[in-house]
Amino acid sequence: MPALTQIPLTQLPAEPAISCSNCAACCCQLEVMLITDTGVPQRFIEADAWGGEVMKRLDDGWCAALDRDSMLCSIYEQRPLICREFEMRSAECQDERRGMAAIYR
Repeated sequence: MPALTQIPLTQLPAEPAISCSNCAACCCQLEVMLITDTGVPQRFIEADAWGGEVMKRLDDGWCAALDRDSMLCSIYEQRPLICREFEMRSAECQDERRGMAAIYR
């Protein structure tokens, strides 16, 4: 009988690298106040209970500008300032990802 060859064990990270491309768009469920003009199309804007402008969210709770098929922002070049400042891998990003993971466990 021939000797068995061992296949080397590859260590995989406990969690995948943080990237918008492997995220469930966690940040797209947060309320986004519009505090500067970035060119967000009016169809994605609504008034909150205090009269401020916010990104419209649909009945599913996700931002109206989120493309549900690709899970990417459909107005990325005109996204609000808050979305521009919510950086990938930031502490806030990681908190949202952990919160979303806890919901779906």
